[in-house]
Amino acid sequence: MGSRGANVLLTRANRMRQKLQSSLEASVLEIEDVSYQHAGHAAVKGDPNETHFNLKIVSPKFEGQSLVKRHRMVYELLDDELNSGLHAVSIVAKTPKESGSTKP
Repeated sequence: MGSRGANVLLTRANRMRQKLQSSLEASVLEIEDVSYQHAGHAAVKGDPNETHFNLKIVSPKFEGQSLVKRHRMVYELLDDELNSGLHAVSIVAKTPKESGSTKP
């Protein structure tokens, strides 16, 4: 069972990575599935997998944007996922300068 096949269904984390990376041109993109911490919660109906994620994103697209606007940008990109089972995301959204990872 290879994970490189063209017709392999993408996991939610992989779909999120593709959307966020392509739109935000992130230099850092960490996606941590923490769904196991929320299994059994009343709000988690059905399959408890891939429902809760911690995101850390460093993107030049966040320059000049307020924290609220940065979060809104991420939520808009993940709208399809939020409407199909993604329950919650915790977001750390920084510019390269804020993260100290400025590249020449």
